[in-house]
Amino acid sequence: MYRDYLSSWKSLITLCFLALFLTSCGGSKSSDEDSDSGFFGGLFNSGKEKVRQDPSAETLFGQAEQLRKTGDYSDAAAKYIELERLYPYSELATKAQLLTAWSYFKENRYNDSLLTLDRFIQLHPGHPDVAYAYYMRAQNYYEQITGVKLDQAITLKAAEALKDVIRRYPNSKYAQNARIQFDLTTDQLAGKEMAIGRYYQNLNHNLAALNRFRRVVEDYQTTNHIQEALHRIVETNLALGIVDEAQNAAAVLGHNFPGSIWYRDSYSLLKGQNLTPKSKPTSWLKKTFQKVF
Repeated sequence: MYRDYLSSWKSLITLCFLALFLTSCGGSKSSDEDSDSGFFGGLFNSGKEKVRQDPSAETLFGQAEQLRKTGDYSDAAAKYIELERLYPYSELATKAQLLTAWSYFKENRYNDSLLTLDRFIQLHPGHPDVAYAYYMRAQNYYEQITGVKLDQAITLKAAEALKDVIRRYPNSKYAQNARIQFDLTTDQLAGKEMAIGRYYQNLNHNLAALNRFRRVVEDYQTTNHIQEALHRIVETNLALGIVDEAQNAAAVLGHNFPGSIWYRDSYSLLKGQNLTPKSKPTSWLKKTFQKVF
């Protein structure tokens, strides 16, 4: 009986140890699963969490184009920039740079457009569209030109940028329009010089006025202001007592623009002082003005 009793206790103790072992193993497995889930969850997930995927370059470009075509230039520029950031070496990223600059231009964000274009030119000097980049640079300056009474610093930049297009790409489709705009910018620059010259002349500051009129002849003689500039040179030289230069200026004016009202005024002015137009071979006009005798 004692042996049976002892055997029963041994069996009971064995069952208890077995139960504790199984419980321990079960708890360990649960712990391992939790550990796996925490450590490897980002790499080996069960499919419940999806890995974020960026849109393709083609998708971003299509979205940007749609925004641009509907006039939402600010958001279009943001999309082009995102495309370039995600796919910097793609062909669409290069195209997106130019379209970003164009979108900024349409938003009147001229400085941002110029910075983008300068970066494009620096990174892609041999690109087929680099002529367009130079032309767009000029347009950013040209669109900012103000009235002739205001400062003309931006007009000078526009003229230089347009000249750059004409010089670099004379046979491009942008050159013809650049030439027209260049003529308009130089005409405005000449107009500014004429306005300042007239202002000095009205104050009887004839030497200061003469210097302004001379600048028109020296720098802007192909503009519409050249005839008046030559006449004003006649007037200011007479006022300063430099008769031979006044006569020479009238002679140049009459030779190149014989039917001009400005020549008639110059001729009448000289005649009123018993003078006539007369060429002076050593005059600065002979060396400067291209349409001389």
